[in-house]
Amino acid sequence: KLLLGAAQGVGLLLLSGCEKVFNGLQQNQKFLSLLESAEGANQRLLRLLTGRNKLAQEFSEADISRYFKPNGNPPPVTVDYLMNANSGWPGWKLEIGGLVKQPARFSLEEIQSMPSRTQITRHDCVEGWSAIAKWKGVPLAKIIERVQPAAEAKYVVFYCMDTDDSGNNYYESLDLLDAHHPQTILAYEMNDRDLPIEHGAPLRLRVETQLGYKHAKYIHRIEFVS
Repeated sequence: KLLLGAAQGVGLLLLSGCEKVFNGLQQNQKFLSLLESAEGANQRLLRLLTGRNKLAQEFSEADISRYFKPNGNPPPVTVDYLMNANSGWPGWKLEIGGLVKQPARFSLEEIQSMPSRTQITRHDCVEGWSAIAKWKGVPLAKIIERVQPAAEAKYVVFYCMDTDDSGNNYYESLDLLDAHHPQTILAYEMNDRDLPIEHGAPLRLRVETQLGYKHAKYIHRIEFVS
């Protein structure tokens, strides 16, 4: 349906220009519903083929890339962020709330004291590049155990400190299936060193079954929602 619609719209594209047409499509609820249904079907097919806990490929230390391009927005430039970064993150806290029985606030030191997982994986960006790195962090499943989501909680939303060109803070979300995946971690180390600022310090999401834009950086709050 999408391809046929594109073919029929070629004349319109030539007359009106791509920007006008695609801006119109963004406001077309029927078109958006079509994309959403395709995304849901694709996700269900993927999980049918791969199974619940299918692991993304892991590599050896010899495979680690010499250069790993920072993805996403530039680092935050707020006074609080810069002061915390220069002093080892003493004032930073990860806040967790929403539909949970035990809301929590964790310092970076408390997160680092939790059971950890180390994995060497490939980051695949929608821009067309890939890189391999070694990550260490706490499995998100361990955090979930601590806060005990309510029965109606279906998704986890990650709120970040970085902003786009319009000044809006970045955020991402996962369903609970991806959140419980063994390779989904909140990483605080990269290649055996503290997570660099350009890669999301002090804490970033690694969800190795998803593309790079899902790997939110500069996380400071997590919320469980319906």
